[in-house]
Amino acid sequence: MRSPHLTRPVRRPLSGPVPGGRSADPVVLVAHGSRDPRAAVATRALARAVAVARPGLPVSASWLDHTEPGPAEALKALGAAGHRSAVLVPLLLTAAYHRRVDIPAAVAEARAAVPALAVRVADVLGPVAEEVDPALLAALRRRLAEAEPGRFDALVLAAAGTRDARARSSVGRVAAALGSRSGVPVRVAYASAAPPTVGAAVARLRAEGARRVAVSAYFLAPGLFHDAVGVAARDAGAVAVSAPLTDAPELGDLVLRRVDAAPADHLVPTAGGPADGRTPSPAAHVPGQQNAPSG
Repeated sequence: MRSPHLTRPVRRPLSGPVPGGRSADPVVLVAHGSRDPRAAVATRALARAVAVARPGLPVSASWLDHTEPGPAEALKALGAAGHRSAVLVPLLLTAAYHRRVDIPAAVAEARAAVPALAVRVADVLGPVAEEVDPALLAALRRRLAEAEPGRFDALVLAAAGTRDARARSSVGRVAAALGSRSGVPVRVAYASAAPPTVGAAVARLRAEGARRVAVSAYFLAPGLFHDAVGVAARDAGAVAVSAPLTDAPELGDLVLRRVDAAPADHLVPTAGGPADGRTPSPAAHVPGQQNAPSG
């Protein structure tokens, strides 16, 4: 006769910590969003890659614009399903307007609808506290090697563009780290909103003597900006343009590290604006920006 404790069902919480400091809370990835359908496909691919990398972890995708569901709707759905906590991961390469304003607003909306839901908001995928994660650099280098396995003597780090000076400084830190890791000079260029253009950056490096200039695409997903960067770079003489990061294995690893490091139930004031307490400047946001690295 079986002992009763062997047949008693084990009740497990719908979310919470797991051994080893790894989070078991359901994860909601939140991307910028784009009118280009390829961007949503790329975000879903990254969500699948993250789920595969940590079996049993619920991972879903959301978007700030153009594609449903939005982050507030995704969080509300988790609360309605009985989850008591969740982690929101901004798929953003800088902590600019979207991270400081749009994401906190979405979390506040979800919490107003589901007060029992605790939401941890992770850091962006770009530099945090001026530190560039090695996984981000590894993903950029992977895409460069896939585009052209040969050697380069100069690189252009091409980003979507932003008017936010702090966001541009963040992109500059990535360029400096990429140059240090690659051993070649790296210039920053933008597809919109700020100079220099990708074509101008490639042309300048070639004028300075570089013969093999490659462009490293600082984009999380394909879209119109990445397409424009590719055309401009090749017209200016670049030998290669890397693909967007999309679901690079290193990017999935970075997402999981951000999940595990997300602070406990981190919320910003619901009526006071961004997390840093400053009033956001409309000029920091480029309306309609697609695949933008700025948050």
